[in-house]
Amino acid sequence: MNGIRISTLAERPELADRLWDMRDSWPEFAQHDALAWLLYPRMVAELPQYVLVATDGGAVVARGFSVPFARHAPGREGALPPQGWDRILMWAFSDLRRGTAPDTVSAIEITVAADRQGEGLSGRMLAAMRENARARGFAEVVAPVRPSGKPAEPDTPIHEYAYRTREDGLPYDPWLRVHVRAGGVIDSVAPLSMTITGSLPQWREWTGLPFDTPGPVHVPGALAPVHCAPEEGYAVYVEPNVWVRHALTG
Repeated sequence: MNGIRISTLAERPELADRLWDMRDSWPEFAQHDALAWLLYPRMVAELPQYVLVATDGGAVVARGFSVPFARHAPGREGALPPQGWDRILMWAFSDLRRGTAPDTVSAIEITVAADRQGEGLSGRMLAAMRENARARGFAEVVAPVRPSGKPAEPDTPIHEYAYRTREDGLPYDPWLRVHVRAGGVIDSVAPLSMTITGSLPQWREWTGLPFDTPGPVHVPGALAPVHCAPEEGYAVYVEPNVWVRHALTG
């Protein structure tokens, strides 16, 4: 781990084309979010100072995306939106286009290479994201957290899962636990943080499942069931996340 170097993409622009080289553990369906297709290239091109890359020698071993946004802009009242990840991306690029000064940084993604998980890299990337925001004058980082243990319990309501704790008082979920240990506080639930739609043939291709029965479908890697509507020819996945707030003090 001593050979790990974490930089912003603004510091190392030559890494832009290598962000996707590493093998990760995201499920295939997650690669088909419409906002991600639209805005990830713009984060790389327009907000490289908020994109973090971890390298070990010549290998990219983790990446982290964040965006600045005006949490306290008129009409937002500082509340973290129930639409979570999707809404933050829309707010961030709307603010950028309008020249609205941001007051908060939101995490968008922290991903560790599949063969480097379990080494504490996710915690180091979170710490680097917090420090990057602090160095740029921000007082808070927020994160629409995708609980890593939730796919094992797709039918458990997110409002129940988010606040479950262990005997030591820390969150039951491993990724939420990393955030809380780093100083984060669970704020609220974002019940419709990400929405992915697709035709039935698309969902069959993404998952290898038949998608021929109406109602909920359990898909590996999904935090909640996918709603299948064969009579309409489509299926919809609405992912719940958990809002965590990190005050940047000291």
